[in-house]
Amino acid sequence: MTDSSDALRLILASQSPRRADILRQLGLEPEVLPADVDESLLQQERPAEYVERLARAKAGLIAEREREALVVGGDTIVVHKDAILGKPKDEAAAIDMLSDLSGSRHEVLSGIAVAGPHGIISTVSTATVRMRTYDRNTSAAYVATGEPMDKAGGYGIQGLGASLVESVDGDYYAVIGFPVASFVDLLEAIGFRYDFGVIAPKISD
Repeated sequence: MTDSSDALRLILASQSPRRADILRQLGLEPEVLPADVDESLLQQERPAEYVERLARAKAGLIAEREREALVVGGDTIVVHKDAILGKPKDEAAAIDMLSDLSGSRHEVLSGIAVAGPHGIISTVSTATVRMRTYDRNTSAAYVATGEPMDKAGGYGIQGLGASLVESVDGDYYAVIGFPVASFVDLLEAIGFRYDFGVIAPKISD
């Protein structure tokens, strides 16, 4: 067991309430300092490269000024029919997006990066989601709840949007936007450990 006084300061470089909620479910209390980075897609950049670059950029930006903290950055995208779907720009776009997803499969990619005193490390977790077949009126009714508007792909699997999902193949937490297993693996790779509610430096054998 690790004394909480030994815990490292943890910063979440994201304004996503889902990522903060998951960290709190793990018994952690992150400071939330959203990073403002350019999210433009580079020419010929692949989806996995794009989402990992953004996660690294967010973590790295905050880590530059918070050098003694552990900084976590993340980004999530949906890929459908070779197109990257981010957050819908308005309700009409959300309805179109959801209607297009109906009855089909899409990929969800979540990039995650951890920056600490000794560097930054990152990875991408993926899942394949199959949506139920539903009509445009259903899409509109869901959009009217307001839930889809801040979510990549226009739905939240952890909320009301779960009713639109038929199945998930892969990392469920990647669909929410914060792949927990990848986070723990990155901590270990960068010299820390998750001790059930506490993050602390790894103890050498």
